[in-house]
Amino acid sequence: MTGGPAGGGAPVSSGAGVRDPGLQPERTRLAWRRTALAFTVVAVLAARQVAMGSAEAGPDVVAVVGWGAGALVWLAFLVVAHRRARALRASSRPAVLPGRTAWAATGCAVVLALSAVTLLW
Repeated sequence: MTGGPAGGGAPVSSGAGVRDPGLQPERTRLAWRRTALAFTVVAVLAARQVAMGSAEAGPDVVAVVGWGAGALVWLAFLVVAHRRARALRASSRPAVLPGRTAWAATGCAVVLALSAVTLLW
């Protein structure tokens, strides 16, 4: 195809068949890293919340248990994210995300939300 909207100018590519297979896995790997970083920030802020609450009125058992569950899930998510990032880095055409990994990541997010509820309780 040639021309822009007015019929002149630089050629416009239709994009058919033009794809760099290395970019999508890289973006996905970076997304897993960003999510793991955000999860880490949430875990640190939750620990701070528990510490501030226990400094004021003594340790709240529900908050401590909720933070403990959140910390365990955080560690599990780091393992899942690391394995997926390693798989994405291994080849230019990585395998499809296994269902077990998807369920693990979803479960981590759900348990994180539940542990946040215990901190707000």
